[in-house]
Amino acid sequence: MQSRTPAGRTGRPRSAAADTAILAATRAALVELGWSKLTLGDVAARAGVAKTTLYRRWAGKNELVVDAVAELFDELRLPDRGTLGADIEGVVLQLAAILDRPEAKSGLMAVVAESTRDPALRERIRATIVDRQKRLVVVGRARAQARGELPAESDPTDAARTVDLIFDMVAGAVVHRSLVSAEPADADWARSLTRVLLLGLAGAATAERAGEAGDAGQLESPVREGGDADAE
Repeated sequence: MQSRTPAGRTGRPRSAAADTAILAATRAALVELGWSKLTLGDVAARAGVAKTTLYRRWAGKNELVVDAVAELFDELRLPDRGTLGADIEGVVLQLAAILDRPEAKSGLMAVVAESTRDPALRERIRATIVDRQKRLVVVGRARAQARGELPAESDPTDAARTVDLIFDMVAGAVVHRSLVSAEPADADWARSLTRVLLLGLAGAATAERAGEAGDAGQLESPVREGGDADAE
């Protein structure tokens, strides 16, 4: 498990076993007590550690719960099923399974709601959950490009935008389906979502190629027109 304690904090070396126990206790408390009744004292008692141990690691409940939820999403893995579509379906079903767990539902909904009033918490969610899981898109996209399923993007800015867009579409759709609509994100739904996403990526690539061709044509036109004028 990777440390998520703020870099400036010092003190005795951290215990991985204590971190694991604390985060597991936090998720259990969320399910049993809910966000409003969860306290660091209760988490410490469940984890079998001193309350001061929690405060050496986390500034407060918000940060602790975000890290407890983030650990669940760290379980996501990108399967290699041979095609981009099959890989996406695999991730979608994994994410749906995580969101179906009571501790994930309680924790994610709670911290997202709290983050609307707390910019620092919103940034922590982005750094520990969103940015960390974008690695799956980066790896999957590179794998699909190597297979010839997606075109390469030479501009790093454009590539980063594509990664953001793919992540937002997949994660947003699964979170909405699982937590807002409360509908099953099953294999049939995952297949349909993947089909729509692949059509969108194919369309974007076609539009980009057409745009490049159009730009090239515009650049060539003045040369041809100038050449004709000179000929006259």
